[in-house]
Order: sequence, then C-alpha cells, then structure tokens
Amino acid sequence: MPNASANHLSRRGVLAAGGALGLGAVLAACGDDDAKSSGSESSANTSAKSGPWTFKDDRGTTVKLDEIPANIVAFTGVGAALYDYGIQVKGVFGPTRTTDGKADVQAGDMDVSKVEVLGNVWDEFNVEKYAALAPDVLISTMFDDAGTLWYVPEASKDKIAKLAPSVGISVYDRQLTAPLERLWELAESLGADMTAAKVTDAKKRFEAAATRLRAAAKAKPDIKVMAGSASAELFYVSGSNLSIDLEYFKALGVNFVEPPESAKKEGGGWYESLSWENVDKYAADIIMMDDRSSALQPSAITEATWKKLPAVKAGQVIARSPEPILSYDKCVPLLETLAEALEKAKKVS
Repeated sequence: MPNASANHLSRRGVLAAGGALGLGAVLAACGDDDAKSSGSESSANTSAKSGPWTFKDDRGTTVKLDEIPANIVAFTGVGAALYDYGIQVKGVFGPTRTTDGKADVQAGDMDVSKVEVLGNVWDEFNVEKYAALAPDVLISTMFDDAGTLWYVPEASKDKIAKLAPSVGISVYDRQLTAPLERLWELAESLGADMTAAKVTDAKKRFEAAATRLRAAAKAKPDIKVMAGSASAELFYVSGSNLSIDLEYFKALGVNFVEPPESAKKEGGGWYESLSWENVDKYAADIIMMDDRSSALQPSAITEATWKKLPAVKAGQVIARSPEPILSYDKCVPLLETLAEALEKAKKVS
C-alpha cells in the first residue's frame, strides 16, 4: 500500500483501522466513486450448467470465459453470500476460521472444512495453493474507487492476477442495496436459481425489515445511534458516509452520531479514533459495535469510561456487521436488530 496521505491509509493504518470497518478492515479511501453501479452481462441463465460466461464488474472490467466458472476463489464474505444462493466456492481468503477452529462470523453458513483457506488474516494469501486450485475466477469486494481487491495482498497481487481473471464488487460509498443487487446478478450469472423460494423469500423479508426500520426511525427521531469499534488502545467512531450499511440506514431515517470530517481525516474519512478517556465525546442512546473477530467485543471491554456511558448502562448496545455478507438472507437481521433497538430505546443521552 502507498504511504499515508490525504487520500490513502498506510498499511499500519489499515491494520489499526477499527471505527470504519474494524481492525484490519479499511483500505485507502480515495475520492468519490463515479461509477455507483455497473451492469452485468451474462449468457448464463438460472438453469445453465455450462456455456460461455460474461460479467462486467464494478471496475468496468468485463470478464469473458468459455464456460461458467467452476473453480471459484473468493473473499470469505463473498463466498458466504454465494453459498446462500447455492454457489459453492473452492477456495477463500479473509477471516474464515476463529482461533478455536470454528467458522468466523464472516463465513456465514459455509462449511469451512470444505473450502481451501488461502489466507485467514490480513496480508496472508498462499499463492501456491491458489494455483493448485486451477482457479477460473477470483472474486472480492472493493473498499475504494481505485479497484483494489479486498484482502488481496499488495506484494503478491501481480502473481495472483496472472493465474485467473478477477471480479470486483464495490462496497465503497453507496447504500447496501447496490452491492446486494450486484451479488444477486453475479450469482444468477453463475447459474444460481434466483427463483427458488429460499431466495425470493429472503428478499421479501429484507424489504419488510427495511419498512420496519424506516417506521422505527420515524417514530424515534431523537434517538442518536453511534457506530463504534474497539481495540485495547482505542475506540473508533464511524461516520455514516462511505459504509454501505450506515449509508442505507441513514437513508431510512436513522439519526447517527456524525464525527466532523476534520476528525475523520486520520481515518481516511471513515472514522475518528478516540482514547478510552475520551470515549464519552459523543452523546448516544444506542451504540452499534463491530461484531467481527478482529474487534474487541463489548463483553471484553473493561474500561470504566465505557461502562459509564449512558447507552451501556441502559443495555442499549447492539452488534453491527461493518462488512455485511451480501445476501438478502444475511442482511435481514442487520435491519431487524437495529429496528428492534430503536423500537425499545429510551432517550438516555
């Protein structure tokens, strides 16, 4: 990665970034994204088992293959989303297993024993194992507008690129519904049955949950919600811009704590970092906390200043998934959890 500048976070900054996307979960935030969504082109259909495959990703890159990809390698969260649509990937990279060997939260419902894990932490990607899989395509998300594939190491990206074409789905500076639609299109192009009851019911549940959240936000306009993430040293407060979940929740009417742009400069525009002594800088009635294994979870926070926060004392702390698994099934609980919290919330700040 480039050195830290006005538009980029250093590698060290990436590993320290907690407020926007959790530890090890922010890349360079570079300018505005002109291409909010790109269309897909596919000659495959929901019942196709073979035949030419074409897909235009969010970099504007069109991948063309003689057959629908069979050997798919993907960022863990993308693999989990495809799994929900009936597409099994061969290999994954990114948080997949916890230290006790169980499936990481970002692995969703995937059986992690049935995928080749090429890398489980930041900057880890086994190129030899990747080559051995004879990959047809690599799929990842992108947290900037420069086309940087998430969790593909800078040092080995050129070697990786030579082994198979790649597809990038943007999760930068847009609402949640945009990448959800793109993953739907991608799964459909790969041969998933998007008319299956499980799939269509999940989409209906998502729409119902969005309606519920909009109503809850409208009924409680004075309830302030803060999106946070914790490490042993710092507490990170995310602004609602750039993050797909927060942008969408804001559009539905949720009233977020918003650190000023000047305070988020060090965090690439994603977040403001606070010492634990200053964790009470912003008044909040509900706190949404990063649920990923890279972040310190609320139950493990021992700081007295945290325990004194009104929202914490009132039991108004809920989980947040800063890197949502992009299937409708997995995004329903995100909306329902926040809607329920708003419905029950008391003004404590």
